Amino acid sequence: MPAVASTGSRLRQWARSLKSSLLTLWFCSRHPGTPWAARLLGALVVAYAFSPIDLIPDFIPVLGLVDDVLLVPLGIWLTLRMIPAVVQDECRGRAQAWQAAHAQRPRNRAAAVVIVLVWVLLAWLAWRWFRAATF
Repeated sequence: MPAVASTGSRLRQWARSLKSSLLTLWFCSRHPGTPWAARLLGALVVAYAFSPIDLIPDFIPVLGLVDDVLLVPLGIWLTLRMIPAVVQDECRGRAQAWQAAHAQRPRNRAAAVVIVLVWVLLAWLAWRWFRAATF
């Protein structure tokens, strides 16, 4: 049984570090010392991660968790590699201070709207394709 408890605590620790990295990335994307490409990618990763709606819904077996387990950490890793270490250190401190002062996870409603629009567009394209194929 200790192996299960150890795995659970490692998973919780990983989730906390992911949240901390996202907040660091959020502050980095607004920092003047961050290159514009890293700002853009960082803003996209953070907006997607903090969106209350996933691009791939979690109820879809396996694929629903791919974005949470692979895409978001990969986006964080890639973006942080593009940001100077000095900027990362400063923003990491700001993120830790923010976490100490706020208990709730931030939400990004604009990203949720964009994701809903993507799904609506995909549904409309599928409907047009199906309609064209049947007539």
